[in-house]
Amino acid sequence: MCKGLMIVGLMLGSLALDSRADAAEAPTPPATVQLGAVALPIVVQGRLINYVFTTIKLHLVAGADGAAVRAKEPYFRDALVRAGHRNPFTLATDYTHVDVVRVRAQVMSDAIAIVGRGVVHDAEIVKQVPQRRTGLPSTIVRSPAPELIP
Repeated sequence: MCKGLMIVGLMLGSLALDSRADAAEAPTPPATVQLGAVALPIVVQGRLINYVFTTIKLHLVAGADGAAVRAKEPYFRDALVRAGHRNPFTLATDYTHVDVVRVRAQVMSDAIAIVGRGVVHDAEIVKQVPQRRTGLPSTIVRSPAPELIP
Protein backbone atom coordinates (compact mmCIF):
# COMPACT_ATOMS: atom_id res chain seq x y z
CA MET A 1 0.00 0.00 0.00
CA CYS A 2 2.90 2.38 0.72
CA LYS A 3 4.27 1.71 -2.76
CA GLY A 4 0.88 2.60 -4.29
CA LEU A 5 0.69 5.87 -2.37
CA MET A 6 4.26 6.72 -3.34
CA ILE A 7 3.53 6.09 -7.03
CA VAL A 8 0.37 8.23 -6.89
CA GLY A 9 2.35 11.00 -5.14
CA LEU A 10 5.06 10.90 -7.81
CA MET A 11 2.46 11.04 -10.58
CA LEU A 12 0.75 14.05 -9.02
CA GLY A 13 4.10 15.79 -8.50
CA SER A 14 5.06 15.27 -12.14
CA LEU A 15 1.68 16.61 -13.28
CA ALA A 16 2.20 19.74 -11.17
CA LEU A 17 5.64 20.28 -12.69
CA ASP A 18 4.24 19.82 -16.20
CA SER A 19 1.50 22.40 -15.59
CA ARG A 20 4.08 24.89 -14.25
CA ALA A 21 6.25 24.35 -17.32
CA ASP A 22 3.25 24.89 -19.60
CA ALA A 23 2.35 28.09 -17.75
CA ALA A 24 5.93 29.35 -18.04
CA GLU A 25 5.99 28.65 -21.80
CA ALA A 26 2.59 30.27 -22.50
CA PRO A 27 3.05 33.79 -23.86
CA THR A 28 1.67 36.52 -21.66
CA PRO A 29 -0.90 38.74 -23.35
CA PRO A 30 0.17 42.33 -24.04
CA ALA A 31 -0.49 44.66 -21.12
CA THR A 32 -3.01 47.48 -21.15
CA VAL A 33 -3.10 50.68 -19.13
CA GLN A 34 -6.36 52.55 -18.64
CA LEU A 35 -6.05 56.30 -18.21
CA GLY A 36 -8.36 58.10 -15.84
CA ALA A 37 -11.19 60.11 -17.37
CA VAL A 38 -10.07 63.31 -19.08
CA ALA A 39 -12.48 66.25 -19.52
CA LEU A 40 -12.14 67.41 -23.12
CA PRO A 41 -13.81 70.68 -24.11
CA ILE A 42 -16.36 70.99 -26.92
CA VAL A 43 -16.06 74.44 -28.48
CA VAL A 44 -18.36 75.82 -31.19
CA GLN A 45 -17.72 79.20 -32.80
CA GLY A 46 -15.35 80.15 -30.00
CA ARG A 47 -17.83 79.27 -27.22
CA LEU A 48 -17.35 76.47 -24.74
CA ILE A 49 -20.61 74.52 -24.84
CA ASN A 50 -19.79 71.16 -23.26
CA TYR A 51 -17.19 68.86 -21.75
CA VAL A 52 -16.90 65.18 -22.62
CA PHE A 53 -15.25 62.96 -20.01
CA THR A 54 -13.22 60.51 -22.07
CA THR A 55 -11.62 57.29 -20.82
CA ILE A 56 -8.78 55.83 -22.88
CA LYS A 57 -7.09 52.43 -22.75
CA LEU A 58 -3.50 52.11 -23.97
CA HIS A 59 -2.58 48.77 -25.54
CA LEU A 60 1.11 48.07 -25.05
CA VAL A 61 3.36 45.92 -27.21
CA ALA A 62 4.28 42.46 -25.93
CA GLY A 63 7.02 42.67 -23.34
CA ALA A 64 6.46 46.36 -22.52
CA ASP A 65 6.71 47.40 -18.89
CA GLY A 66 3.13 48.20 -17.91
CA ALA A 67 4.14 49.58 -14.51
CA ALA A 68 6.45 52.13 -16.11
CA VAL A 69 3.71 53.29 -18.49
CA ARG A 70 1.16 53.38 -15.66
CA ALA A 71 3.54 55.65 -13.73
CA LYS A 72 3.43 58.10 -16.67
CA GLU A 73 -0.40 58.26 -16.72
CA PRO A 74 -0.54 61.88 -15.44
CA TYR A 75 1.69 62.95 -18.33
CA PHE A 76 -0.67 61.35 -20.87
CA ARG A 77 -3.69 63.06 -19.31
CA ASP A 78 -1.94 66.44 -19.12
CA ALA A 79 -0.82 66.25 -22.76
CA LEU A 80 -4.33 65.35 -23.91
CA VAL A 81 -5.96 68.19 -21.94
CA ARG A 82 -3.46 70.69 -23.33
CA ALA A 83 -4.02 69.48 -26.90
CA GLY A 84 -7.80 69.58 -26.40
CA HIS A 85 -7.67 73.20 -25.29
CA ARG A 86 -5.33 74.25 -28.11
CA ASN A 87 -7.43 72.59 -30.81
CA PRO A 88 -10.69 71.06 -29.48
CA PHE A 89 -11.69 67.56 -30.59
CA THR A 90 -15.20 68.78 -31.49
CA LEU A 91 -17.37 66.84 -33.93
CA ALA A 92 -19.43 69.01 -36.26
CA THR A 93 -22.36 66.59 -36.07
CA ASP A 94 -22.45 65.70 -32.37
CA TYR A 95 -21.60 67.89 -29.38
CA THR A 96 -21.81 65.00 -26.90
CA HIS A 97 -18.85 63.02 -28.28
CA VAL A 98 -15.28 63.79 -29.27
CA ASP A 99 -13.60 63.08 -32.60
CA VAL A 100 -12.25 59.60 -31.83
CA VAL A 101 -9.84 59.51 -34.76
CA ARG A 102 -8.17 62.78 -33.76
CA VAL A 103 -8.02 61.85 -30.06
CA ARG A 104 -6.41 58.50 -30.89
CA ALA A 105 -3.88 60.17 -33.20
CA GLN A 106 -3.02 62.72 -30.50
CA VAL A 107 -2.54 60.03 -27.83
CA MET A 108 -0.33 57.95 -30.14
CA SER A 109 1.75 61.04 -30.93
CA ASP A 110 2.07 61.92 -27.25
CA ALA A 111 3.01 58.32 -26.39
CA ILE A 112 6.20 58.59 -28.43
CA ALA A 113 7.25 61.69 -26.49
CA ILE A 114 6.21 60.33 -23.08
CA VAL A 115 7.28 56.65 -23.06
CA GLY A 116 9.26 56.30 -26.28
CA ARG A 117 8.68 54.78 -29.70
CA GLY A 118 7.41 51.21 -29.89
CA VAL A 119 5.88 50.92 -26.42
CA VAL A 120 2.23 51.79 -27.06
CA HIS A 121 0.65 49.73 -29.83
CA ASP A 122 -2.82 51.31 -29.88
CA ALA A 123 -5.06 53.74 -28.02
CA GLU A 124 -8.70 52.80 -27.60
CA ILE A 125 -11.40 55.25 -26.54
CA VAL A 126 -13.34 53.14 -24.05
CA LYS A 127 -16.01 55.55 -22.81
CA GLN A 128 -17.33 59.04 -23.49
CA VAL A 129 -19.66 60.72 -21.02
CA PRO A 130 -20.86 64.24 -21.85
CA GLN A 131 -21.38 66.74 -19.04
CA ARG A 132 -24.49 68.08 -20.78
CA ARG A 133 -26.88 66.21 -23.06
CA THR A 134 -29.53 68.87 -23.52
CA GLY A 135 -29.55 72.60 -24.16
CA LEU A 136 -26.82 72.33 -26.78
CA PRO A 137 -26.87 74.29 -30.04
CA SER A 138 -28.26 72.57 -33.11
CA THR A 139 -25.81 70.63 -35.26
CA ILE A 140 -27.98 71.01 -38.36
CA VAL A 141 -26.33 73.29 -40.88
CA ARG A 142 -28.97 75.32 -42.66
CA SER A 143 -28.34 77.17 -45.85
CA PRO A 144 -29.22 80.84 -45.69
CA ALA A 145 -32.74 81.72 -46.77
CA PRO A 146 -32.92 82.90 -50.35
CA GLU A 147 -33.28 86.60 -50.76
CA LEU A 148 -36.75 87.66 -51.85
CA ILE A 149 -36.73 90.07 -54.77
CA PRO A 150 -40.08 91.76 -55.54
